[in-house]
Amino acid sequence: MFKNKTLLITGGTGSFGNAILNNLIDTSIKKIIIFSRDEKKQEDMRLRLNNSKVKFYIGDVRDYQSVLSATKDVDYIFHASALKQVPSCEFFPIEAVKTNILGSENVINASLENNVKKLVMLSTDKAVYPINSMGMTKALMEKLMIAKSRLLEKSGTILCGTRYGNVMGSRGSVIPLFINQIKSKNDITITDPEMTRFLMSLEDSVDLVLHAFAKGKQGDIFVQKSPAATIQTIANALMNILGIKVKIKIIGTRHGEKIYESLVSREEMQKALETKKYFTIPSDNRDLNYANYFTKGSKKITKYTDYTSHNTIRLNENELIKLLLSTKTISTLL
Repeated sequence: MFKNKTLLITGGTGSFGNAILNNLIDTSIKKIIIFSRDEKKQEDMRLRLNNSKVKFYIGDVRDYQSVLSATKDVDYIFHASALKQVPSCEFFPIEAVKTNILGSENVINASLENNVKKLVMLSTDKAVYPINSMGMTKALMEKLMIAKSRLLEKSGTILCGTRYGNVMGSRGSVIPLFINQIKSKNDITITDPEMTRFLMSLEDSVDLVLHAFAKGKQGDIFVQKSPAATIQTIANALMNILGIKVKIKIIGTRHGEKIYESLVSREEMQKALETKKYFTIPSDNRDLNYANYFTKGSKKITKYTDYTSHNTIRLNENELIKLLLSTKTISTLL
């Protein structure tokens, strides 16, 4: 599907960018552009890959001109650039607004200006019923994408998105933290033992984006069904795998954290299209005819509940150990 095409990845030096590069670099793709503002990570990637297909562009999604220049003659874009750390966004919410909302608008507008064929935007479970700045800005990114898509012809630039939960082993996630604490024989710091989180591998995140790329229509959001586990189960499973027993220290829920995450809201579930592996949330294409908002509603919404890390498939310790050991990113950390 990428034969002789040019793909640009914003935030391309991150965990997702590295994973998608590993997936596509040996295909017939013409060029992959890594767009980010971290020259050290770009240099490390350049030296590691040593591949002429991969081009590097220093820039910031906050700067429209740099995005516009980078997206010239690009066929497809995967927009992964974001501020993702919940605590950082809580302390500096305006920075999250600048990157996650205004930066995303720059990527959309540059895509339209340069006639990019398809833009896939990466979102998060924290955008559903958001309670923290990171989730709120990602939710508005989704709303921005949907609003822009309403104005576009089907034959023009396609805007669509993905939404997924915790990616196991990604930078800043809890599993690498727990592994380091266990190996150092320090206490494992747990916020709430009963807190649940979705579990996706980096390979899953790549599969989801490629699925969205292949199937996405204007304004669609794609969600991959994922299992979940409690934080306590994750800690126990990692101690079991490493063969090291340490104490668990309960530190309490931090600002902006939920006891569980949702990937599809109750309101979205009533219109979501479901397959064995995915939910597809079609764009809300109502126009400015306000009667569609104020006088016409749904009688079915009470029949639905949101799709959460509490009501998805819950892994026990043995099941989680099997999953962790089969996940390439985790196995390299152990």
